[in-house]
Amino acid sequence: MTNAQILAACRSNWEYRGIDDASVREMLDELSAHLEDAEAAGRTGRDVVGHDVRTFAAAWARARAPLPGRVLRMACLGSFVLGCLVLLMCLSRWTTETAVTPGKIAFWAVLGAATVVWELRRGNLGMLRSWTIGLCVALPVALLTGRLAGDAPVFTAPLWAAPLLLLPGVPYALADVRARRNAPDVATVDGEA
Repeated sequence: MTNAQILAACRSNWEYRGIDDASVREMLDELSAHLEDAEAAGRTGRDVVGHDVRTFAAAWARARAPLPGRVLRMACLGSFVLGCLVLLMCLSRWTTETAVTPGKIAFWAVLGAATVVWELRRGNLGMLRSWTIGLCVALPVALLTGRLAGDAPVFTAPLWAAPLLLLPGVPYALADVRARRNAPDVATVDGEA
């Protein structure tokens, strides 16, 4: 396994464990320095991370960001995404409330799950490809759910719920945007420059 592959595997593991972008970049820089030092000393990347890269990445993630903090971050960002969905559904129909049907619930749940599972299994494909794969799975499930469960609304989501759902995730989303702006080019971190 090359150093670039080790760095890519660790990055995808850390991102899906809920480590913030600034910490992921810092950890990648540190790991990259260790891998370069090992290479200069005639050792391989496996000598640094061991035989199982995922176990190494998971242990470092647990040490860097304990589970309660990661769960809180993911819950807040999940709430942020739900708030965006409610806001978009209300604004797209110019209404102050939107009916949430079983088909919509199934669509968004399967889209999110398929995207995350695909990313965990295959690594980062980019947003467009991940969402395309997610849509290919989510649309049939939503249509089948709509046909089986009907179109009766489960509940209605008012427009005023969107800001309440957006609020907890705003600090995390802003921190991630700032970290991306202040980060060096990803290609130089991976050693591909």
